[in-house]
Amino acid sequence: MQTLDPIQTGAPPGALASPAVARNTEAILDVLRAHLPAAGRVLEIASGSGEHAVAFARALPRTTWTPSDPSAEARASIAAWSAEAALSNLNRPLALDAADPDGWPPLDVQAIVCINMIHISPWAATEGLMVGAGRTLPDPGGLLALYGPFREADVPLASSNAAFDDSLKSRDPAWGLRDRDAVVACARANGLHLTRRVDMPANNLMLLFRRVT
Repeated sequence: MQTLDPIQTGAPPGALASPAVARNTEAILDVLRAHLPAAGRVLEIASGSGEHAVAFARALPRTTWTPSDPSAEARASIAAWSAEAALSNLNRPLALDAADPDGWPPLDVQAIVCINMIHISPWAATEGLMVGAGRTLPDPGGLLALYGPFREADVPLASSNAAFDDSLKSRDPAWGLRDRDAVVACARANGLHLTRRVDMPANNLMLLFRRVT
C-alpha cells in the first residue's frame, strides 16, 4: 500500500500519484541495477500508483516487470500509467494481496520487489509476503528487495522516522515501522536470508534477501 493522490493534469484518466515516487525512484533504481538479473522477470508487490513499475520497466528494458496490488483503484492507476507508457516489458497488473500467499497465482519470476508496504500494512502482510516469496522465488539465488524505513536496535531512530511512526499508528494501530531483526527472522523462516543492507536517502533502507535451501 502507498499513499496515493489524484493526478489533476498531464496524466491519463484514472492515474494516481505517490508523492514519494519522485523522491526515491533514482536511488532505488541504482540498487536494482546492481542486483537484479540483467534479463530477469520481476514481480512488484503493492505497486500502488504504478509509477515505479513504469519507471523501472523503462530503465531496465531487458527485465519483464509484473506489477500487482490488492486495490482495484491502484490497479486502474497502474493500467492507466502503463497504457500511456506502452512498454512491451511491462505486464498487466495482478490482483495480488501480500497477506494472502495462498491466493497468489503461479508465477515464474527471479525477483520480487516491495517498496513502502510493510510499514503501511498489518504485520500479517509482511508474514504473507515472506511466505509467498519463499514459495515463488527460485532456489538458490532468487531475490527479494524491500525498501522503506525500519527500526534497528543498533541504530538510533531518526526524529523524522519517529514522527512518521507516530503518524502511521495514529491512522491505524496495526501500522508502523517494523523492527529490522523481526523482518529478517520472518524471512529466514521462509528460506530467505539477508545478504545486503543498503542505506538510502531520507533514513530509508533497502534490504536484499536471497532464496537459499
